[in-house]
Amino acid sequence: MPSGIGQQTDPSGRETLELFAEAPAFNQWLFAQISSFCKGEVLEVGSGIGNISGLLMEKNEWVYLSDMRIEYCHFLEKKYAANPHLRGVYQFDLSLSDFDSRFPEMLHRFDTVIALNVVEHIESDERAVKNAKNLLRPGGNLIILVPAGQLLFNRFDEELGHFRRYNKKTVSRLLSGAGLTVIRANYFNFGGILGWWYSGSVLKKKIIPRGQLKLFNQLVPAFRILDQLVAHASGLSVIVVAVNASS
Repeated sequence: MPSGIGQQTDPSGRETLELFAEAPAFNQWLFAQISSFCKGEVLEVGSGIGNISGLLMEKNEWVYLSDMRIEYCHFLEKKYAANPHLRGVYQFDLSLSDFDSRFPEMLHRFDTVIALNVVEHIESDERAVKNAKNLLRPGGNLIILVPAGQLLFNRFDEELGHFRRYNKKTVSRLLSGAGLTVIRANYFNFGGILGWWYSGSVLKKKIIPRGQLKLFNQLVPAFRILDQLVAHASGLSVIVVAVNASS
């Protein structure tokens, strides 16, 4: 267990984050999908233990991290205390109905808001996306990654507290409904589908097996090529980028 994290409110999520911390090739692949859309002051929502945060700070000068769980916020503050590109760590819950009144200082402040594997954890995903949009300056980018394929919903999803899985149309419609303009929508990680289905649906594992993820990380170069070959027509996740066109 990483040092600096005390009492846990998210044991399954923490264990999964720790496993992915040991998959640097995957994290770099994921970051490569979104890095060109990160600009200006960047806020990462649901930073967890910072698996993507360090990569953000390598490429962006102004980075803010956040999580709804205070233990993760404390961990992030300690982990990146010496990084000059970390400008702040915030605790907030994107699902709150009174988000605007509780966090007025956060509104219309950021040029980029990133929410990777966040929205599927929130029952009212429409409210979550509207709150995320209100964090953006006019012309700012919202980058969302969510699990794809409702038929793949299995024990992993249940254990992680997912309410649903998505497809390109449902995510695009969700963001458009919040007043955002979708500029990119594509599937990601086609190669991960079989392992997710077998371990979560057939074997009914609660957590992704460490050995399976280690092997997956080693195969990332091949999976990157596979995504190109299938032209991002399907994948374990879907990534959508949208612009806040509001003036």
